[in-house]
Amino acid sequence: MKTLIALSLLLSLSMSLKAQEILTAAQSDPNTMGWMTGFPPPKERVISAIDGSFFRFPALRYSVCHMRQFMPTTEVKAASSKQYKFKLKIDGNIDGLTFIPWGSTEAMTWKESLSKNYTDGILILHRGKIVYENYFAALKPDGVHAAMSVSKSFTGTLGALLLAQGLLDENKTAADYVPELKNSAFGDASIRQILDMTTGLKYSEDYSDPNAEIWSFSAAGNPFSKPASPEAPANYYDYLVTLRKEGRHGAAFGYKTVNTDVMGWIISRVTGKSIPTLLSELIWKPLGTHVDGYYQVDGSGIAFAGGGFGANMRDMAMFGEMIRNKGKFNKRQILPAEVVQDIMKGGNREAFAKSAHAATLKNWSYRNMWWVLHNSHGAFMARGVHGQSIYIDPTAEMVIVRFASHPEAKNSKNDPTSLPAYQAVAEYLISK
Repeated sequence: MKTLIALSLLLSLSMSLKAQEILTAAQSDPNTMGWMTGFPPPKERVISAIDGSFFRFPALRYSVCHMRQFMPTTEVKAASSKQYKFKLKIDGNIDGLTFIPWGSTEAMTWKESLSKNYTDGILILHRGKIVYENYFAALKPDGVHAAMSVSKSFTGTLGALLLAQGLLDENKTAADYVPELKNSAFGDASIRQILDMTTGLKYSEDYSDPNAEIWSFSAAGNPFSKPASPEAPANYYDYLVTLRKEGRHGAAFGYKTVNTDVMGWIISRVTGKSIPTLLSELIWKPLGTHVDGYYQVDGSGIAFAGGGFGANMRDMAMFGEMIRNKGKFNKRQILPAEVVQDIMKGGNREAFAKSAHAATLKNWSYRNMWWVLHNSHGAFMARGVHGQSIYIDPTAEMVIVRFASHPEAKNSKNDPTSLPAYQAVAEYLISK
């Protein structure tokens, strides 16, 4: 039996197209809708995690900026001193830049694309300076926004760091580090296969299928309900050991969130620290971030490594700029350069070509839980549902961070007006 949250999430996805047709970005603005305003809020303005209403569009547009109001979380501590401040060099020409969306013959401006994609916040760095910054809907400059699957790239980066430090061996298996996984699908999967998501798993992440395994995974991590039976998984780790193998590891890319949560378990076992603690100590504090981030946690306090991170936009831009500069930020080498170089070279393109993503993301690959475009600029990115992005273009010396609350979860719904827009900004900045 599916949990209330799982069912409501499924309902939100099935209803999202209809909602998108009815409400534009302006019409669905949380400030207009008045969610959770008043004390106490009137009944018609209350949204909740218990019934899942907080994650249904248009309420989603409020909750992505107030996730800690609805879900249990644990902090990713920001720096308490030596906080970094970006220099500003705002470029007023960017709003008017034009591009041709995929599948269209009509030009769209950068400014128009922001409302089209239900953008909550967007920031562009060029050579380390902020050239564009804008906030919409419920996001404020000092706010924190759910990063969704951008979280995966943080877990992947930590995994790549442990490889560089020799604490992990990419040829060893998950079971070598977490013996509890021995009889699961991950038992004979290598660290490299997990990081690049080329594992062969009997696991579906099709949100339109009520029988997909994603709902069982969600149920195990639901902090608001008890397991349906004494034998049912009571947390994320309990669920991961139940997964079974399907196909051959290493044969094809398959985007499946459970790979990231297994990687999170392995990282925590090797270091003896949780993902939130490790991220804070190794990256967030050294960057000089200003605002505490967070991770959503399950009923056992296990962080959702595959999608539970939330952060401030400028702090996220610090991370992106550090990655662009091969691990160096504010005159400090925070990550070894080899960690970023390994990400940038990309993964197995033949394995990626066998995936469902290959039809639209042609010639891309996946490495250390980052998406690599293999275009002429050497661009790569972190991606999350509903429009979350960290887009890094080394040639243009550009980093774009975007938070959004698009009614449709799939990136394929906003890629046609996002990826060509990013490319247009990159080409403009190169020409300056």
